Amino acid sequence: MKIVLIGYGKMGKEIERLALGRGHQVVAKIDVDNQADLQSLSASDVDVAIEFSNPASAYANILTCINKQIPVVCGTTGWLEKKAEVEALTKEKNSTFFYASNYSIGVNLFFRLNKMLAQLMSPQKEYDIYTNEIHHLEKKDSPSGTAITIAEGIIDAYPAKDKWVNNEIPAANEVAIWSQRESIIPGTHTVKYISKVDQIEITHEAFSREGFALGAVIAAEWVKDKKGVLGMDDMLK
Repeated sequence: MKIVLIGYGKMGKEIERLALGRGHQVVAKIDVDNQADLQSLSASDVDVAIEFSNPASAYANILTCINKQIPVVCGTTGWLEKKAEVEALTKEKNSTFFYASNYSIGVNLFFRLNKMLAQLMSPQKEYDIYTNEIHHLEKKDSPSGTAITIAEGIIDAYPAKDKWVNNEIPAANEVAIWSQRESIIPGTHTVKYISKVDQIEITHEAFSREGFALGAVIAAEWVKDKKGVLGMDDMLK
């Protein structure tokens, strides 16, 4: 496929390496220095855009792709207050928007395990819920998109919880997300259920960016010739 990379930081470079290794072409690399170049591309030039930029520019990048009928696979987090608008435009334009807060296959299995555990724990009122995420110092947003997805998964399956808070003592109806930024850790996410007598814990720890990058390339391959608002659950089916 002909791929345009939007965002050419460490993730963009890892995606490029894996995409080339799988036989694809990277026809353009859009970064902060040449953002206007995205406007010159069309659907005839590109099969798919892979967007891993930053929270400040992601929304505009995605709108450009949707309006140009360029399928876009997005992994940028920190802009999700505008996601509903993007989804509405995707449907209006009969375009293609694939979003995941995390493209790792292992993390997406962890999301499912998290929901299953929340369903099991919901009747056990003696347990408090605690979630934690640790990322590298270059991570721009807090909490991470993955941490938010984990918290939302708990809320979906645990009726006593209806919102999440970040780095705050939670109320009874809230799920606490505790966010840390340290060193070069690619990403560690933990969910704990703690009572006076014991603790149940599940953790996903990423060892490198490769799992995230590979998932994004696989999503780009899968999304070709598809329309609509899509995500990892659709692909994993």
